[in-house]
Amino acid sequence: MSRQDEIIAQAEKYGANNYLPLPLVISRAEGVWAWDEDQNKYMDCLSSYSALNQGHRHPAIIKALIEQAGKVTLTSRAFHNMRMGAFLEKLCRLSSMEMALPMNTGVEAVETAIKAARKWGYRIKGIKDGRAEIIVCNNNFHGRTTTVVGFSSEPRYRDGFGPFAPGFRLIDFGDIGQLEAAITPDTAAFMVEPIQGEGGIVVPPEGYLAAAKKICRQNNVLFVLDEIQTGLGRTGKLFCHQHEAGAEPDVLIVGKALGGGVYPVSAMLSSKEVLGVFTPGDHGSTFGGNPLASAVGEAALDVIVNERLAEKAERSGRYLMKRLASINGGAIKEVRGKGLLIGIEIKQSAGPARPYCERLMKLGVLVKETHVRVIRLAPPLIITMEEIDWLAERMQMVLGN
Repeated sequence: MSRQDEIIAQAEKYGANNYLPLPLVISRAEGVWAWDEDQNKYMDCLSSYSALNQGHRHPAIIKALIEQAGKVTLTSRAFHNMRMGAFLEKLCRLSSMEMALPMNTGVEAVETAIKAARKWGYRIKGIKDGRAEIIVCNNNFHGRTTTVVGFSSEPRYRDGFGPFAPGFRLIDFGDIGQLEAAITPDTAAFMVEPIQGEGGIVVPPEGYLAAAKKICRQNNVLFVLDEIQTGLGRTGKLFCHQHEAGAEPDVLIVGKALGGGVYPVSAMLSSKEVLGVFTPGDHGSTFGGNPLASAVGEAALDVIVNERLAEKAERSGRYLMKRLASINGGAIKEVRGKGLLIGIEIKQSAGPARPYCERLMKLGVLVKETHVRVIRLAPPLIITMEEIDWLAERMQMVLGN
């Protein structure tokens, strides 16, 4: 048995069986590239589900991590620390928000937004206690906690995990008429992803977000955008909602790339009115906003801004989409996305996406299927045009005639 096989066997023996990873062991990585235990080289086109927008082990982010680790890493929120304030100010200024509440994982930030929206509904909007509703979309993916899977429309995310919390109403993604019809006096918020990532890279109709924001404003409903995967440059703008004028959220949820690929960092951002509903003891996190996370988060933001990664993603994504569109026939039904968040849907007659991911792995490309028939393509935003050409050649080999 090879060393790689031994590591996989060990992980499968002692780790819960809640993932189905591709059969390789990544032992080191840098930039857009990763190497396995046998020193085979791969282009990482998953970016840890967009947590590696800046690439693996970006020097500036690693430097910030090491320097802060040499001073203090954790204080809890029982005390102030020297890093959190500067980090939150930078995040608020970049997102045009007034306040932020730092957490760790993306789903923690989603849960924070749910709590804030409900309390805002009761304290500010005047919804009667226990009746606040949040509208969400079919095919959504906002995380894995019991509350969040409870309003998923995907049966396998829910199977065996009930009973679930009430207070959520499902509508179809991209349907403005359904949103308008679903709103009642008890509606506190509408929470939506600008592009459904885990759902198969589903892009809504042009103008959908701006129209949704307008309807929410007219009905005194919070417009909540989950930009955990689409934010921080991934779609060709710093935030995906910036592709549409008038789509600015009342609540913004960010994570993944906020940690620069080295540490879990997330946040919920909003106005003083919304975040002002929290008082000491209402909500918290031992690790949220810790000095190590704050140092990493600030460095991660600096890299995105200083290296103009959103602009790079827009150019690179347009070029990659053009290269993919030139693949004639073969297994591809549709190519869709924005920036460097791209979904390649496989034809029904060509079978599921997983075997194509396995074939690409053998050619040195790491991708992962989602929703059975879609290959998610999301390389680090630092990818070069030459590297895209290399990638496109291998996509042609596997997905073309």
